[in-house]
Amino acid sequence: MIRKKEGFEGQRAIVLPRKVIAGPCAADPLVNGLYITDIGFYPKARYHFRQRNHGIDQHILIYCREGRGTATVGNRQYTLAPDDFIFIPAGSGHHYASDDTDAWTIYWVHFKGPRAADAVAAVERRFGGHHGRVTFQQKRLDLFEDMYASLERGYGNDNLGYANMCLWHYLAGFLYEEPFSLSEKHTSRDAVEQSISHMREHLGASLTLADLAGAANLSASHYSAVFRKRTGYSPLEYFHHLKIQKACQYLLFTDMRIKEIAWAVGIEDPYYFSRMFSKLMGVAPQQYRSKRGV
Repeated sequence: MIRKKEGFEGQRAIVLPRKVIAGPCAADPLVNGLYITDIGFYPKARYHFRQRNHGIDQHILIYCREGRGTATVGNRQYTLAPDDFIFIPAGSGHHYASDDTDAWTIYWVHFKGPRAADAVAAVERRFGGHHGRVTFQQKRLDLFEDMYASLERGYGNDNLGYANMCLWHYLAGFLYEEPFSLSEKHTSRDAVEQSISHMREHLGASLTLADLAGAANLSASHYSAVFRKRTGYSPLEYFHHLKIQKACQYLLFTDMRIKEIAWAVGIEDPYYFSRMFSKLMGVAPQQYRSKRGV
């Protein structure tokens, strides 16, 4: 039987750099009690399987939107159907798998922090275990997309703060199933937002500070000051974060060589790319690839 951790058409995932988790997430009192470490979406994930006999140091929430699967936490086994969810406590041995004939579509989040165990314990008290069910609401998926989209735009203070404060709301939707507030999506047109969009559209290019400032119609000095005040990073550092985020996705979801990935994100020297990747992610690209999977 074929089993795999990832490799599903349309899959998406973000693994936050441990440097960011240990730095901005841990330092911000608004989010350091409960914060995202990994987030992703696996559609029609046929043969998806994961086994961790000794657990991991993060808590996991898996929300099954379509299809079916099974999960075992400790000695308890659960069946997941559409709109079922399961919380897996940190340090708990577990394994889970998509149904062979009715593959599940799942939204998943890894999270940690001093308040994370309290949230998981509240689920166990309310549902008598790790598993529960909710009524489908599009607003729940919209909130997930808000978290994902915010982190996809980089690890600036605003993005981290918004995504991690949304996590409280997202978890509360499963614990209490309270109505989610409808929200209108507005597209910001300020210089920093335009600049981040420009960066994301040109991840394969080697843009200079002058290029980025010119695209924002600002002088380089003013642009740098405005950008750092908003995000906490210089424009080029932020641009590099986005490049490495994209490189992580190539490592997770493709078999591209390290050199090819470096070129794809606009870095001609693969050795420089590897050093940049290791500095931000804490491991070399090949080591990161070997540990891939939700």
